[in-house]
Amino acid sequence: MSLPIKFGVSTWLFTSPFKTSSIEELFPKIAAMGFDAVEIAVEDPALIDGNAVKIALAKYNLKAIVCGAFGPSRDLTNEDPAVQDNCFKYIADCLDLCALWDTGFFAGPMYSAVGKARMLPPEQRKAEWDLAVKNLRKVCDMAQERGLEIALEPLNRFESDLVNTAKDVIRLVNDINHPAAKVILDGFHMNIEEPDIEEAIKLAGDKLIHVQVAENYRGTPGTGQTNWAAYRRGLEAINYKGTVSIESFTPDNKELAQAVCIWHPLASSQDKFASEGLAFLKQWAQ
Repeated sequence: MSLPIKFGVSTWLFTSPFKTSSIEELFPKIAAMGFDAVEIAVEDPALIDGNAVKIALAKYNLKAIVCGAFGPSRDLTNEDPAVQDNCFKYIADCLDLCALWDTGFFAGPMYSAVGKARMLPPEQRKAEWDLAVKNLRKVCDMAQERGLEIALEPLNRFESDLVNTAKDVIRLVNDINHPAAKVILDGFHMNIEEPDIEEAIKLAGDKLIHVQVAENYRGTPGTGQTNWAAYRRGLEAINYKGTVSIESFTPDNKELAQAVCIWHPLASSQDKFASEGLAFLKQWAQ
C-alpha cells in the first residue's frame, strides 16, 4: 500500500534568499516537475510580497509550507532581551505569512540560533532549556491566535547543542505543554544523530507534522546510504499523512553555502536534483 503523502521541495535548493521575484523563477518549474508543495524558506519577510505569493500558489496549484531561518540575531535563548524580541518579531511576520498562505504551521529550529554548538556546564544548559520552553510557549500562543501550529526541528550536534534528536524534541514539546507545539524531522540530521530512524519516527508519533529529506550527504534522495526502508516503516507505523519535502541547498549562494558547509554542487544541476529526487520518492512511497 502506498504512503498517503504529498511531495514538496524547498526553495533553498534553488535560491537564497527567497524574494518576490523568485516566484516566477521557481513556481512554474516546481509545479511542472510534479511537486504538490513548495517549501518557502523565509530568510527576510520584507523581501516577500505575501499576496503575490498567494496568487501564484493558486495559479500553479501548489501548497505552501513555511520554514524559518534562525541566525545569531534571532535566538530565543540569547540572554539579551533585544535579540529575543527581534526573534519574536521575525516569527510573528512568518506566522502572518503562514496564515495568509493557509499553511497550517510554521517550521524550523526556532529554539536557538543555528550554529550555536558549545560545551556548557549543566546549570547554563538548564537555564537555556528553560528559556527556550518559556519563549516557545509564547510562540505557541502567537501561532494559536492565528489558527496555526509550530513544528520544532532537531538539528545535528554540529549545528545545535540544545535539540539534536527525536527524544530531545519530544522532551521539549512535552515541557512546552501547549497544543500548538509539534515536530518536524529532517532526514539529514537524523542520519547523523539517530541510532534507529524507524524508532525515532515512531517516538515523534502524532506530534510529527512535517518531514524533510535528502541523502546522508545532503544530496539527491536515492543516491546515498540512507535507510529508506526504515523511513517508510516509521511513517507507516504512525500513519503519517503530511508532506515529505526535499531540502538541500544551492552552493551558488556563498553565505548560505558557508552556513551549511556545502562547498561544491551535490548534483549536476539543482533542477536535476529536484526532478530525480522526486522520481525516487514517488517510487519509494508506492
